[in-house]
Amino acid sequence: MNGRIVGVDIGTQSLKVTVVDETLRGLGSASSGYAVSFPAPGRAEQAPALWEGALAPTIAAALENAQARPTEVIGLGIAGQLDGCIAVDGGNEPLGPCLIWMDRRASLPASKHLSGTIRRRCGIVADPGHMAAKISWLKRHGADGAARFHQPVSWMVARLTGRSVMDRAVASTTMLYELGGGSWSTELLEAFGIEAAKLPEIAEAYEPAGTLNADGARATGLPPGVQVAVGTGDDFSTPLGAGIVRPGRLACVLGTAEVVGALDDEARIDEANLLETHAYIDGCYFIENPGWFAGGAIDWFIRTHRLRGVDELNELAAQAPPGSDGVLFLPALGGAMAPEWNPDARGCFYGLPASHGLPHMARAVMEGCAFAMRDVVERLRAMTVPLQAVRLLGGGARSRLWAGIRADMVQLPVEVPAEVATSPIGAAVLAAVACGSAPNVSSAAARRDDVASIVHPGDGAACDDAYARYRELFEALKPVFKPTRTSPTACEPVDVVPREEVAG
Repeated sequence: MNGRIVGVDIGTQSLKVTVVDETLRGLGSASSGYAVSFPAPGRAEQAPALWEGALAPTIAAALENAQARPTEVIGLGIAGQLDGCIAVDGGNEPLGPCLIWMDRRASLPASKHLSGTIRRRCGIVADPGHMAAKISWLKRHGADGAARFHQPVSWMVARLTGRSVMDRAVASTTMLYELGGGSWSTELLEAFGIEAAKLPEIAEAYEPAGTLNADGARATGLPPGVQVAVGTGDDFSTPLGAGIVRPGRLACVLGTAEVVGALDDEARIDEANLLETHAYIDGCYFIENPGWFAGGAIDWFIRTHRLRGVDELNELAAQAPPGSDGVLFLPALGGAMAPEWNPDARGCFYGLPASHGLPHMARAVMEGCAFAMRDVVERLRAMTVPLQAVRLLGGGARSRLWAGIRADMVQLPVEVPAEVATSPIGAAVLAAVACGSAPNVSSAAARRDDVASIVHPGDGAACDDAYARYRELFEALKPVFKPTRTSPTACEPVDVVPREEVAG
């Protein structure tokens, strides 16, 4: 019998596992949810033990659904959330919770030239949400003696294999990685006060990180000796799992956050500071906006208005016309990432007369997230990045209405694969190469290039008008965006809807 390969995605709201055979055909999957803790405004944390504790039962459930045994597994790939930061001791035990991607407590060093240096050397936006700023904050608040600092994926790989290693794509999100040189930047390490020895080594995502050690076997329920790939972040594993390995497709991932980006053969740098450029595979670069609270905004709207779920949301939104009869929504519930990066921005509705109701507001939320996607598309077009179609991924891709809104918004066909939760599949692609069942990433990922449906654009006039008004609204509100004072009052962890269910 052919061997089985397991792909794992460490999501914000759940851990997802997919089992494939050596041809990358999906056999079974499973997921386990967990909570995010928001201890104070601007802070968002997760205990790494939540991810580790979910591994064995979720892998076991996926194997059962695939009618496979643990002894058949020959490769394991890990992907997951980016921009988190975990301080660990010499035994790779966390010294505290992970400051996840939503955490905004850190700040940047006071340097007039730092932002430009990060833009030129790293290809990304200087932002306190990135790992380097979080390391500096942790060092100032009790973790100066940490043996190493990890992102979620590199921490999990270290737990399973004993090796601290990070792939180039994840490294390129840290504000410490030389995009052109392929190594940690001495200048930026000094600017943030970080020692290179306290960071993982850098390798390719598809390289073997090592094999499952005894602790890794216990954590996964798999036998020792299973090959583990270096792995990568979910911004990269998701398009990879959908077969995107060459330029031409816009990846739009509708998860808790909405990630939008496209591949290019050149490391183009966005001087407008909207998009970031990351290392990818086979010499390509992923030019993206790392995301705004899109699926999270849908979940917020459903909970706030006590809807029965995403089906009722879609039914309501379908009752309103394109443009929502003038109602606008800014998708900035956790700060804005489009049309510009502004951590102090906040979401709002505008244009509500007494004659409007829930249908207009429901559609406005869906259109507001599509406005931000259009911001990214407009910038990619200005940078001459090739775009022939949109590939819609993540839980929100299951909404035919949302797909249609996006096709109209950017006047491109929207492709929806048969499987839209593709991050664990991308992790499995990397594992297939690492364990030798596939010769390279491109050929392995090409096996996953399947489209189940295509939504073609209609008349975009109403979207054009609404988009122009959205941009005017954002500019008008900028003077009232003010920093939020962090409160010392803690709150209980918040349970949220698993990402695969959002806007389905």
